[in-house]
Amino acid sequence: MVAPLSAWPWEHLGIFKYILYGPLAAKAWYSWMYEDNILKDLWCIHILLICTLRGFIHQLWSSYNNMFFLTRNRWIKQQGVDFKQIDDEWDWDNFIILQAMLASMACLIFPSLNTLPLWNLKGFIASLLLHVTISEPLYYWAHRFFHKPYLFNHYHSLHHSSPVPHPFTAGHATPLEHLVLCTVIGIPITGSILMGYGSTAMIYGHVLVFDFFRCLGHSNAEVVPHEVFNKLPLLRYFIYTPTYHSLHHTEMETNFCLFMPLFDALGSTLNTKSLELHKKITSNSGKNGRVPDFVFLAHVVDIMSAMHAPFALRSFASTPFCMRMFLLPFWPLTFIIMLVMWGWSKTFLFSFYNLRGRLHQTWVVPRFGFQYFLPFATKGINKHIEEAILRADRLGVKVISLAALNKNEALNGGGTLFVNKHPELKVRVVHGNTLTAAVILNEFSKDVKEVFLTGATSKLGRATALYLCRKRVRVLMLTSSTERFQKILKEAPVDCQNYLVQVTKYQAAQNCKTWIVGKWITPWEQSWAPSGTHFHQFVVPPILPIRRDCTYGDLAAIKLPPDYTMERGVVHACHAGGVVHQLEGWSHHEVGAIDVDRIDLVWEAALKHGLMPVSSVNN
Repeated sequence: MVAPLSAWPWEHLGIFKYILYGPLAAKAWYSWMYEDNILKDLWCIHILLICTLRGFIHQLWSSYNNMFFLTRNRWIKQQGVDFKQIDDEWDWDNFIILQAMLASMACLIFPSLNTLPLWNLKGFIASLLLHVTISEPLYYWAHRFFHKPYLFNHYHSLHHSSPVPHPFTAGHATPLEHLVLCTVIGIPITGSILMGYGSTAMIYGHVLVFDFFRCLGHSNAEVVPHEVFNKLPLLRYFIYTPTYHSLHHTEMETNFCLFMPLFDALGSTLNTKSLELHKKITSNSGKNGRVPDFVFLAHVVDIMSAMHAPFALRSFASTPFCMRMFLLPFWPLTFIIMLVMWGWSKTFLFSFYNLRGRLHQTWVVPRFGFQYFLPFATKGINKHIEEAILRADRLGVKVISLAALNKNEALNGGGTLFVNKHPELKVRVVHGNTLTAAVILNEFSKDVKEVFLTGATSKLGRATALYLCRKRVRVLMLTSSTERFQKILKEAPVDCQNYLVQVTKYQAAQNCKTWIVGKWITPWEQSWAPSGTHFHQFVVPPILPIRRDCTYGDLAAIKLPPDYTMERGVVHACHAGGVVHQLEGWSHHEVGAIDVDRIDLVWEAALKHGLMPVSSVNN
């Protein structure tokens, strides 16, 4: 049987839980439109505004925590927040809805709350005194009580189930715990009002500062320098730090306080390692952290995808990309940030994970996809890529894999430019396309005898055509360049050359049910495919799936093995190609044209290490 107040009544509503704010919004709108006294229901607007600001504070702290390029040397726990934790904490903001309901009830029961003055300094002083003398000790003892076996198992264990502290972890708790927190946060506000010192500014200030310090304590990046406590030793009893609270999550019988360690000292529950660990973490902030074994060098795709970065919106970053129309109002701001990045930014750390004890990181070149097609921008982009490769070489990175347009043939010859310019490189430069080709080629059933290939003379198109012709599969290569077709034809074994056929129109494939799309095709061009066609693709962005009588494959992707530290573990095939290169310890660079002879070798190595194509996992 579920314990009372251990589950949220709206937990099955999903995103529709925000409809619960509807009555407040409706009442505020009605008063503004139809009533003479707009101030009568001003409390509705205040509650909605406070809720918005509370969510914004948590989001700012979340963004800061996920800006690994700023925080990586001050991490308290070195492992990242995995997708399971993100899923578990998805409804972290339930407590804001709960407290909005309680505040609405208070305003309806006590109408005088709507007539509070805007400012009263005495109210701030009174709320602070009440917080220190009542709220702090009340929370301390309530928290200790929640660690008793029954309450912990049925309630508080949910909060402690998050392995890595994060600002959203602060809200990840049961309704009963948040009702207790309502009391803790409400006593100073209620007391100040009863004393006659209440004000609107005091309510805003107390609630928002309370949330700020809750987020600070659940941050996985230390923000308080230890020098502060060296100069003011007593201050460590009056303000906690992220390190201090993180010890409570690892050693649960210590550090119970709300914000003031003084009460842990008085209750003999202060962890003696708190100050030492805090000093150790902050002392390392100026040093380089652990050197990654593998780096995936990516770039930003477009404005909309940029809004799905973990330091923008963590929840969106944990799910497959899709267009979300409500993000369109943020497009201008993101565009301005893109311009700032264009002028003043450098390659930065975006994400990381661990695989079999090896640290893998993703670095991002601060350029958007369209910029790669601007002739005047190519020199600067190559400079960013070169600097990233040289930095990886200095650090001792073993393999750096180039993503998407960072290995564009027209830009740098698939990485050849950098390898030729710096022959002394110890880091292995990899484009990863050999595994991409292997994933695409192993999607075909063995009875396929003919395929239609667009983007036929591209790097992947060339490798696909040469591999398939060796398997005695007829390849209709769509290209208007006879010269490029002939060049590929000469690479094929003499007895296989008749399996490569140049075509210049889509009509040539009207009887072929296996299309490999390496160049974007329009809906009209898709119309030439016969019913029942399957579209394999390695084109970015993917083609529009408009044919209901056909099927569409996803871009080549790989599921990493189970010992990967992030549960979903799906990466681009070219990313996985670099991982295989690193796991195998190969000493060669993988740049330029794809070596067709190595496709099967790379495929077998990937399977040996437990890397599986997503299509196989799903089937």
